[in-house]
Amino acid sequence: GLQSRFKNKSSYMRYSCESRIRSYMKEVSSFISNVHPTARDAYKRIIDLMSDKLKSVKYNGCYFDRREEEAVRLCTMEGWFSCQGPFDRDDCPCKHSINPYSNRESRIVFSTWNLDHIIEKKRAVVPELAEAVKTQDGREVNWEYFYQLLFTVDNLKLVHIACHKKTNHNLSCDKTKIYRKRKQNHKIS
Repeated sequence: GLQSRFKNKSSYMRYSCESRIRSYMKEVSSFISNVHPTARDAYKRIIDLMSDKLKSVKYNGCYFDRREEEAVRLCTMEGWFSCQGPFDRDDCPCKHSINPYSNRESRIVFSTWNLDHIIEKKRAVVPELAEAVKTQDGREVNWEYFYQLLFTVDNLKLVHIACHKKTNHNLSCDKTKIYRKRKQNHKIS
Protein backbone atom coordinates (compact mmCIF):
# COMPACT_ATOMS: atom_id res chain seq x y z
CA GLY A 1 0.00 0.00 0.00
CA LEU A 2 2.87 2.43 -0.67
CA GLN A 3 3.18 4.93 -3.49
CA SER A 4 5.72 3.79 -6.09
CA ARG A 5 8.09 6.66 -5.28
CA PHE A 6 8.97 4.98 -1.97
CA LYS A 7 11.43 2.09 -2.10
CA ASN A 8 10.25 0.64 1.21
CA LYS A 9 8.22 1.32 4.36
CA SER A 10 11.16 2.97 6.11
CA SER A 11 11.54 5.55 3.34
CA TYR A 12 7.81 6.27 3.52
CA MET A 13 7.90 6.63 7.33
CA ARG A 14 10.97 8.86 7.11
CA TYR A 15 9.13 11.05 4.58
CA SER A 16 6.09 11.16 6.89
CA CYS A 17 8.19 12.49 9.76
CA GLU A 18 10.05 14.95 7.54
CA SER A 19 6.69 16.31 6.35
CA ARG A 20 5.56 17.01 9.91
CA ILE A 21 8.81 18.80 10.75
CA ARG A 22 8.66 20.79 7.48
CA SER A 23 5.14 21.94 8.41
CA TYR A 24 6.51 23.26 11.72
CA MET A 25 9.17 25.18 9.79
CA LYS A 26 6.48 26.67 7.55
CA GLU A 27 4.58 27.87 10.64
CA VAL A 28 7.69 29.47 12.08
CA SER A 29 8.41 31.17 8.73
CA SER A 30 4.87 32.41 8.25
CA PHE A 31 4.95 34.07 11.69
CA ILE A 32 7.30 36.72 10.24
CA SER A 33 4.30 38.93 9.46
CA ASN A 34 3.71 39.17 13.23
CA VAL A 35 7.31 40.13 13.97
CA HIS A 36 8.05 43.80 14.66
CA PRO A 37 9.15 45.40 11.35
CA THR A 38 12.56 46.43 12.75
CA ALA A 39 13.26 42.82 13.78
CA ARG A 40 12.14 41.00 10.64
CA ASP A 41 15.60 40.80 9.05
CA ALA A 42 17.06 39.27 12.22
CA TYR A 43 14.10 36.84 12.47
CA LYS A 44 14.63 35.85 8.82
CA ARG A 45 18.34 35.18 9.48
CA ILE A 46 17.37 32.85 12.34
CA ILE A 47 14.81 31.08 10.13
CA ASP A 48 17.56 30.56 7.54
CA LEU A 49 19.92 29.11 10.17
CA MET A 50 17.20 26.75 11.41
CA SER A 51 16.30 25.74 7.87
CA ASP A 52 19.94 24.96 7.04
CA LYS A 53 20.27 22.88 10.20
CA LEU A 54 17.04 20.99 9.42
CA LYS A 55 18.28 20.24 5.90
CA SER A 56 21.59 18.95 7.30
CA VAL A 57 19.73 16.47 9.57
CA LYS A 58 17.20 15.59 6.84
CA TYR A 59 14.31 17.13 8.81
CA ASN A 60 14.74 14.58 11.64
CA GLY A 61 13.12 11.88 9.51
CA CYS A 62 15.16 9.45 11.62
CA TYR A 63 12.51 9.64 14.37
CA PHE A 64 10.14 7.39 12.38
CA ASP A 65 12.74 5.21 10.61
CA ARG A 66 13.12 1.77 12.22
CA ARG A 67 16.50 1.29 10.48
CA GLU A 68 18.03 4.16 12.45
CA GLU A 69 20.04 3.78 15.66
CA GLU A 70 17.96 3.17 18.76
CA ALA A 71 19.11 6.47 20.27
CA VAL A 72 17.50 8.57 17.52
CA ARG A 73 14.36 6.67 16.50
CA LEU A 74 11.01 6.68 18.30
CA CYS A 75 10.15 3.06 17.45
CA THR A 76 11.46 -0.46 17.92
CA MET A 77 13.40 -2.26 15.19
CA GLU A 78 10.12 -3.99 14.29
CA GLY A 79 8.42 -0.60 13.86
CA TRP A 80 6.35 -0.37 17.05
CA PHE A 81 5.66 3.12 18.39
CA SER A 82 4.41 3.76 21.90
CA CYS A 83 2.51 6.84 22.99
CA GLN A 84 4.68 8.99 25.26
CA GLY A 85 1.63 10.34 27.08
CA PRO A 86 0.19 13.83 27.42
CA PHE A 87 2.53 16.81 27.80
CA ASP A 88 1.96 16.87 31.56
CA ARG A 89 2.67 13.19 32.23
CA ASP A 90 5.77 11.01 32.07
CA ASP A 91 3.97 8.15 30.30
CA CYS A 92 0.78 7.08 28.56
CA PRO A 93 -1.94 6.02 31.02
CA CYS A 94 -3.59 3.88 28.31
CA LYS A 95 -0.40 2.25 26.96
CA HIS A 96 -1.28 3.16 23.35
CA SER A 97 0.97 1.55 20.75
CA ILE A 98 0.89 1.03 17.00
CA ASN A 99 2.99 -0.46 14.23
CA PRO A 100 2.53 1.60 11.06
CA TYR A 101 5.06 -0.69 9.37
CA SER A 102 2.63 -3.63 9.61
CA ASN A 103 -0.05 -2.53 7.13
CA ARG A 104 -1.65 0.35 5.26
CA GLU A 105 -4.50 0.74 7.76
CA SER A 106 -2.03 1.15 10.64
CA ARG A 107 -0.15 3.82 8.65
CA ILE A 108 -3.40 5.72 8.15
CA VAL A 109 -4.25 5.49 11.87
CA PHE A 110 -0.67 6.51 12.77
CA SER A 111 -1.13 9.72 10.76
CA THR A 112 -3.59 10.82 13.50
CA TRP A 113 -0.85 10.54 16.14
CA ASN A 114 0.82 13.85 16.94
CA LEU A 115 4.29 15.12 17.62
CA ASP A 116 3.12 17.40 20.42
CA HIS A 117 5.22 20.34 21.60
CA ILE A 118 5.51 20.23 25.41
CA ILE A 119 6.27 23.97 25.47
CA GLU A 120 3.75 25.00 22.84
CA LYS A 121 4.96 26.13 19.45
CA LYS A 122 2.22 28.68 18.67
CA ARG A 123 1.48 29.98 22.16
CA ALA A 124 4.99 30.11 23.61
CA VAL A 125 8.05 29.24 21.50
CA VAL A 126 7.48 31.22 18.29
CA PRO A 127 6.14 34.37 20.02
CA GLU A 128 9.09 34.23 22.46
CA LEU A 129 11.53 33.94 19.55
CA ALA A 130 9.93 36.97 17.87
CA GLU A 131 10.14 38.94 21.13
CA ALA A 132 13.76 37.89 21.70
CA VAL A 133 14.75 39.13 18.25
CA LYS A 134 12.91 42.42 18.81
CA THR A 135 14.44 43.13 22.24
CA GLN A 136 17.91 41.66 21.81
CA ASP A 137 19.69 45.03 22.34
CA GLY A 138 23.03 43.82 21.04
CA ARG A 139 22.66 40.37 22.62
CA GLU A 140 22.86 37.25 20.50
CA VAL A 141 19.63 35.23 20.29
CA ASN A 142 20.32 31.57 21.10
CA TRP A 143 18.59 30.27 17.99
CA GLU A 144 19.76 26.71 18.69
CA TYR A 145 17.68 26.67 21.90
CA PHE A 146 14.58 27.64 19.90
CA TYR A 147 15.50 25.07 17.25
CA GLN A 148 15.55 22.34 19.92
CA LEU A 149 12.15 23.42 21.22
CA LEU A 150 10.60 23.52 17.77
CA PHE A 151 12.08 20.53 15.95
CA THR A 152 13.59 17.96 18.32
CA VAL A 153 12.43 15.37 20.83
CA ASP A 154 13.84 17.63 23.54
CA ASN A 155 10.40 19.28 23.37
CA LEU A 156 8.35 16.90 21.18
CA LYS A 157 6.37 13.91 22.41
CA LEU A 158 4.75 11.33 20.16
CA VAL A 159 1.16 11.03 21.37
CA HIS A 160 -1.96 9.10 20.44
CA ILE A 161 -4.80 11.44 19.50
CA ALA A 162 -6.64 10.58 22.74
CA CYS A 163 -3.61 11.67 24.79
CA HIS A 164 -3.12 14.92 22.86
CA LYS A 165 -4.42 17.61 25.22
CA LYS A 166 -5.44 20.68 23.25
CA THR A 167 -5.60 22.86 26.37
CA ASN A 168 -3.11 25.62 27.15
CA HIS A 169 0.03 23.95 28.50
CA ASN A 170 0.95 27.08 30.49
CA LEU A 171 4.65 26.42 29.98
CA SER A 172 7.18 28.97 28.81
CA CYS A 173 10.69 29.10 27.45
CA ASP A 174 13.64 29.09 29.83
CA LYS A 175 14.55 32.80 30.09
CA THR A 176 18.17 31.89 30.88
CA LYS A 177 18.56 30.18 27.48
CA ILE A 178 17.03 32.81 25.18
CA TYR A 179 20.28 34.70 24.66
CA ARG A 180 23.80 33.41 24.27
CA LYS A 181 26.76 34.80 26.10
CA ARG A 182 28.96 36.72 23.70
CA LYS A 183 32.52 35.54 23.41
CA GLN A 184 34.85 38.03 25.05
CA ASN A 185 37.89 39.22 23.11
CA HIS A 186 40.61 40.01 25.61
CA LYS A 187 43.58 42.00 24.44
CA ILE A 188 46.91 40.90 25.78
CA SER A 189 49.16 43.87 26.45
